[in-house]
Amino acid sequence: MEKLIGRKRELEDLSWAMQSQRSEFIILYGRRRVGKTFLVRSFFKDCFSFHFVGAHKMKKEVQLENFREALMSYSDNTDIDHINSWHTAFKQLAKHLETCKEKRKVVFFDEMPWMDTQGSEFVQELEYFWASWVQNRDDIVLIACGSATSWMKEKLEDNQGGLHNRITHRIYLRPFFLSECKEYLLQHGFEWDDYQILQCYMIFGGIPYYLSLLRPYLSLPQNVDSLIFLRGGNLADEFNELYSALFNKADRYINIVRLLSSKREGFLRSEIEENTGYKGGGLSKLLANLERCDFITSYSQFGNKTKLTLYRLSDFYTLFFLRYVERNRFRDEHYWQNHFTSRSVEAWEGFAFEEVCLHHLPHIKRGLGISGMATESSAWRFVPKKDDNRKGAQIDLVIKRSDKIIHLVEMKFSERPYTITKDYEQRLQERKNLFMDIAGISRGAVHTFITPIGLSKGKHTSLVHSQLILKDLFAELD
Repeated sequence: MEKLIGRKRELEDLSWAMQSQRSEFIILYGRRRVGKTFLVRSFFKDCFSFHFVGAHKMKKEVQLENFREALMSYSDNTDIDHINSWHTAFKQLAKHLETCKEKRKVVFFDEMPWMDTQGSEFVQELEYFWASWVQNRDDIVLIACGSATSWMKEKLEDNQGGLHNRITHRIYLRPFFLSECKEYLLQHGFEWDDYQILQCYMIFGGIPYYLSLLRPYLSLPQNVDSLIFLRGGNLADEFNELYSALFNKADRYINIVRLLSSKREGFLRSEIEENTGYKGGGLSKLLANLERCDFITSYSQFGNKTKLTLYRLSDFYTLFFLRYVERNRFRDEHYWQNHFTSRSVEAWEGFAFEEVCLHHLPHIKRGLGISGMATESSAWRFVPKKDDNRKGAQIDLVIKRSDKIIHLVEMKFSERPYTITKDYEQRLQERKNLFMDIAGISRGAVHTFITPIGLSKGKHTSLVHSQLILKDLFAELD
């Protein structure tokens, strides 16, 4: 098995659970393809007392037969009777675990949400298994893993039945940061520089599975065409598979992410309601599920006005697919090689680079020298009323420090040093004045720029308080 990159905190949590003097219930969640199974298999070196993987969209009878076959394999007992209920399945599992000689008996349920088919009573029987058997022992480590993060949250973490307050560890597996992507690619023979890795991240994000499909003997545009635009490419049908594997009635979720992809500054909830027709608790659940699965991100407005929360599409693959792949109806197999340098790509690059920066907020704080300082991060948006002559404005990232300094962060993608023109300097100053006026602030607001290469020198850069570049986003965190 290949080397595990990063995941230091997650490994510490698993180590702590193995050294515990009690039985442990661990839930591991995160976006599909982010490496949850690989993390568990790497840590335990595939040495489990029992390991079972749920089957997608399979009936209860199929799941139970698969469970019986897994039990026969781990117990070396081919004489296990037919299992017709999860009650019997867990009873047989307990019987098997009682014969295991390991000091800590590790039970790994992968893709647990897929086991909970309609009418199966899987969750109730899991509750009973834990309450009636596991909690009376001190040697069980049960790991529940799943990409359907909304299910993990509702059925396990927020469980009000037999699993209430039984979860001992909650491990969220985030996508890789840029530094971890760089380490992965170097480990696999790539010779790309930081700028090329940034471009790769803007398409695939920090998703290890996507990185594993790249080939070092191809350029990035060639890789993109081979994986996404080539008919039969490994990621050619990823979009529909991704959403249908996670959500019932996936079309509702796709409608929302398609809307969010159309405006880089994001949408207010009221605007989502107006454009989709989804409202009330139904919309709340859709948005919460999308955010838990790392497809969208909500940003509070400066001043913590929760009713003005902004929702942005934050999944890089989804953004790229909706912008370029879905529209490429005839699947030009060399599309990206022919278009990645065209001016039509600039808008997407700007949007994607902003998301890269927002995914690297700890690196931004580190680059500004405020890692250890209390801060509040938010967005700010001003929409004038009909009788207000002022122009609307938005700042996608505002960092308020405990020492009263407020960073108004500009994130600009450019292949060369970014130039602040006279007109742009004036717009920045006007927007800063408007922000301070609306927020009731008399001083302390400063301009911060994040660009790949930096700012070009000139008389219009004097308003910039601080700037970060690519090396700051690639920095390794302590």
